[in-house]
Amino acid sequence: MTMASSHTSELPPGKDIKGKLSRDDLMMRGGMIIIALYLVITLAFPLFSMLSKSFSTYRFELSQYEFQVSDEAGVFDGTVLTGAALNAQTEAYADSDLSTGADGRLGVTAFFPEFSFRSPVMYQIRNVVEDGRFLVGSTLYDDTTWQTLDSNTFRRVQLRPTKSTGVDNFVSYFSTPALFNSIKNSLWIAVLSTVVTVSLAFWFAYALNRSCMRFKGFFRLIAMAPILVPSLLPGIALVYLFGNQGMIKELLFGASIYGPIGIVIGSVFFTFPHAFIIISAALAISDARLYEAATSLRATPWRTFWTVTVPGVRYGLISAAFVVFNLVITDFGLPKVIGGQFNVLAVDIYKQVIGQQNFEMGAVVSVVLVVPAILAFAIDRMVQSKQVALLSARSVPYQPTPNAVADRGFLIYCSLVALFIVGMLAVCQFAALVKFWPYDLSLSLNNYQFDKMDGGGWASYFNSIKLALLTAICGTSVVFFGAYLVEKSNGFGAGRAVFQMFAMLPMAIPGMVLGLAYIFFFNNPDNPLNAIYGTMTILVICTVTHFYTVSHLTAMTSLKQMDREFEAVSASLKQPTLKLFARVTVPVSLPTVLDISIYLFVNAMTTVSAVVFLYSPKTTLASIAVLNMDDAGDIAPAAAMGMMIFYTNAAARIIHLIASRGILRRTQAWRTR
Repeated sequence: MTMASSHTSELPPGKDIKGKLSRDDLMMRGGMIIIALYLVITLAFPLFSMLSKSFSTYRFELSQYEFQVSDEAGVFDGTVLTGAALNAQTEAYADSDLSTGADGRLGVTAFFPEFSFRSPVMYQIRNVVEDGRFLVGSTLYDDTTWQTLDSNTFRRVQLRPTKSTGVDNFVSYFSTPALFNSIKNSLWIAVLSTVVTVSLAFWFAYALNRSCMRFKGFFRLIAMAPILVPSLLPGIALVYLFGNQGMIKELLFGASIYGPIGIVIGSVFFTFPHAFIIISAALAISDARLYEAATSLRATPWRTFWTVTVPGVRYGLISAAFVVFNLVITDFGLPKVIGGQFNVLAVDIYKQVIGQQNFEMGAVVSVVLVVPAILAFAIDRMVQSKQVALLSARSVPYQPTPNAVADRGFLIYCSLVALFIVGMLAVCQFAALVKFWPYDLSLSLNNYQFDKMDGGGWASYFNSIKLALLTAICGTSVVFFGAYLVEKSNGFGAGRAVFQMFAMLPMAIPGMVLGLAYIFFFNNPDNPLNAIYGTMTILVICTVTHFYTVSHLTAMTSLKQMDREFEAVSASLKQPTLKLFARVTVPVSLPTVLDISIYLFVNAMTTVSAVVFLYSPKTTLASIAVLNMDDAGDIAPAAAMGMMIFYTNAAARIIHLIASRGILRRTQAWRTR
């Protein structure tokens, strides 16, 4: 017996046995790779193109060009001078003038002080190196042969810059006071708006969750209204309220609404719902036993607030603060409408690209804007990872007790906040109906005649609806299926981790930056996907990618609640994974699927920054029409289009609510058993 045991223990270890991948496992991994590839193409590659562009510098290398000048008889004496030598003699261009963008052009007649296009003098020019380039009119010459030109033609010669790589763009940016000042302005506005918004949203959420005040449902509905409008709309409302001809401009005591005051007020308006949702969710989870213990220890309400309530919601407050900060510092629409001469980073990108056609500097500003956005996102994720469960199986849900004085105070406070929100929307609707503010206050629908104004007409509105529907359908399908593959796949830990990283990245990338990155990547003629540039397809792809992270997290949260036993039972019955997905997973998760779809629809209707660089004359959108009409001075029609977006989103929410009840009644009956 002993010998047998000894013999057994001396057997060499066998090989590790790895389970054979099933067809379903291979299919799920293949699907995950395909969606990850989609994120790489629509996110990683464009961002890399933008980063490369920011380090691309262009400069006129005058030593790469040679010139000869004839006498008035047209005879050349053989004297050859480089552009650098001529510039040294004439000092026609300073060194700073030689740094330019990719489309830069430099005239050469300045090198010849006595030049006259009527002169019989002839000129010759050539490239010294093979990669030199110059234009004669619209004809490009990139060889080293001499070109002989008369004076009238020579004045049309323009040198083209040489591309190199370096940090000159960043040096130029940080050495330009006006541009560098935008960083300070953006951070200051974002921090101030964050403090004000989170403070207001906290007490609003506290009133709805920790008091017995009346009309809670109504106030909750009003608090969510700003989500349904583009960020430009509060700027328009503020112009009508506090502008040069505003209704109540005296309340500013001579201060101007065009600048930081307007940006902060507008930012509080459109970020309030985001902060409210997060803080309200944190306040809704609390253990009544902690408050009972505080009462037993005779702690005052104020002490209980600071020792029990605030610590319990600190992670929610921090998360809300970083979300608001990110939204404000990356917003483009509001500062564009109400910012005046107060420059911020997002508007600088627009000015560099659209105003000056300086794409390299636009890329530099985008890189600068990404840094605080990514830092805020990373800190938020780190804080959330430290959050611990506040409710256990023994917890007792907190129930507020009536307090007449406090409830009345909270009702007054919530009424004031609701008045602020409703008032902004009412002002926009009033402006949309007035014939000619402030001279003719009679009501009319003239401002809704969008076809007679800049912005794309009614076609822009219907394009937005088309974009929203396609984004909701395609985006929900891709996002939910991708989340399912990540959550329910067996093994493949490294692949799932990489997919999760790419899925989280869009939240940290401002829409303005993503849109500019798409220009560099998809507008490249060498890119096989160049055909989609300027079409509705690229708008859908950009919008889905921009709002991918929140939708993905929502789907993951829902799928985590489904036990993996569903997959085990399906495998034991030899049923394919796709059948389980269609027959079980989707019906059970249908509430989440509908929530993702309406989230994508609403954001597609209101988005401005992500698509402002990507639309074409045939794909103008309602939110872009608001921007263009405001730029053209048609502020009332811009308000009208903004309200059309609001009513469309409100109608979509109502339809979503009605449809959800009918669909869920049939598919979620198991929940009531």
